[in-house]
Amino acid sequence: MKDKPSIIFSYSIDGNGKGKELQGKEISALIASKKLAWVHLNANHPDTRKWLEKEVAYLDHIILDALLADETRPRILEFDKGVMLILRGVNMNDADHPEDMVSLRIWIDPSRIITVVRREVKAANDIRQKIIDGTGPKNAADFLTALTTRLFERIDPVITELDEDTDNIEESIMESPDVNIRHDINEVRKKAIMLRRYIAPQREVITRLRTCELKWLDQIHRRYFQENLDRLTRYTEDLDAIRERAQIVKDELTNILSDRLNKNMYILSIVAAIFLPLGFFTGLLGINVGGIPGADNEYAFYIFCTTLTIIVILQIWIFRKLKWI
Repeated sequence: MKDKPSIIFSYSIDGNGKGKELQGKEISALIASKKLAWVHLNANHPDTRKWLEKEVAYLDHIILDALLADETRPRILEFDKGVMLILRGVNMNDADHPEDMVSLRIWIDPSRIITVVRREVKAANDIRQKIIDGTGPKNAADFLTALTTRLFERIDPVITELDEDTDNIEESIMESPDVNIRHDINEVRKKAIMLRRYIAPQREVITRLRTCELKWLDQIHRRYFQENLDRLTRYTEDLDAIRERAQIVKDELTNILSDRLNKNMYILSIVAAIFLPLGFFTGLLGINVGGIPGADNEYAFYIFCTTLTIIVILQIWIFRKLKWI
């Protein structure tokens, strides 16, 4: 986005789903008029603040600061006839991670729409394409419902993919548990946490938008916001479920690995217990002093091996009796 101009694109909206792309002074003229116009701005460009302060000087400095802030969280501010929204959508840009959610800052009233981004937001491009095709929004309320819907719809496949990753991890643990799977589990939990951090607060934003007293929002648009609210609630619940499943899977993996380790330690303990007395006898008879029994007997070695075998059999019988094995 750094290589893009301060005004990425701008369109008039004629009330029939169509619009005309604006250039240069046309943008300033239409933004100042009562006709509906949309300006899409690049927050990374140094001229963007200057343009806003000059062309929409009537906006409160709180709005300008929010539209251009480096870091944002989803929120809503209502004013006389307009509303300022900060929303987040999944990052669908090339070489980026979807959970690294991109911000979309919006000022909207009945006669002007200003959107500001620091990274490309696909939902804004969708609305632009609809205007070009002649099937775009007819007014500011249509624009807002269409933009929020497109923004939130793109979250669905990301959460679905995350849920499938959790299923695959569970299957892997059932088939061949491995300590390296912990990294995959941590990645799933990390993504779920990052997504939820910005998705959950947007429920409050849409709730307030649905119940606000802006006269240019009618009941049809409020129903769309209700659908978006239900969608965000489902996303949040799905992410909570994924986090809980990931934690359960991690605990299960830990238990399986602990059981495997305990089993190995148990086997080693049994082997050590069997060879402990054998080592004692071989060490005792292996000392280099006089008086060792059987030193002059040619069958002493075979007798000794037989004795050790009997001791091993006796030990195994005792361990079974004590239910150690």
